Amino acid sequence: MSTTTTDTKEQIISVAERLFAERGFAGTTLRNVISEAEVNLAAVHYHFGSKEDLFRAVVARFARPIVEQELALLKQLQAGDRVPSVEAILTALFKPGLEFLAQDKEFLLVHAKFMGRCWTEPEPLKSIVAGEFALSMEAFLDVLQRTLPEQSRSQLSWKFDLVIAALIRVQSEAGQPFALLQSTEPEAIQEAMEQLVKFLSAGMRS
Repeated sequence: MSTTTTDTKEQIISVAERLFAERGFAGTTLRNVISEAEVNLAAVHYHFGSKEDLFRAVVARFARPIVEQELALLKQLQAGDRVPSVEAILTALFKPGLEFLAQDKEFLLVHAKFMGRCWTEPEPLKSIVAGEFALSMEAFLDVLQRTLPEQSRSQLSWKFDLVIAALIRVQSEAGQPFALLQSTEPEAIQEAMEQLVKFLSAGMRS
């Protein structure tokens, strides 16, 4: 794939992410994307085929590196058959997503808002998002089951859903007044993670 083709594809994805974040999937048209990305309809159809496929590409661009890092952190936690603490598991969950926001400060709010909003889209969009994170979610539940063997899978699942909801809220509110995450400085990210872990680890154990 040529550099020009790659650049065009990335430009379309970036514009689509911003529009999906601002207007939602239903409120965004391919015509909106075409106009703001300054490309033609043929380019969108060539790279993505449909608006749903474009949404899928936007989700995949941020989800896959996060999932890769989550799985790597879980693997480190379990080295030598260790049973990690709830705090360590939740830190491995929060760290990749929050640090992803810090990679591109110019588009922090766009990334954060889209990451929060995409989980609330109706089907089949919600399943697209869940599918991208399915591997890591099951891996986290498996590790939590080892750490909290007295709890059933059902108990862990609904508690973990609430943990994810809290993370999504922190991401979507990033930079807003009274938000837990006020900036993308390393110290702010670390403090946000520590507060989340302290608060939510107690809920996972209860």
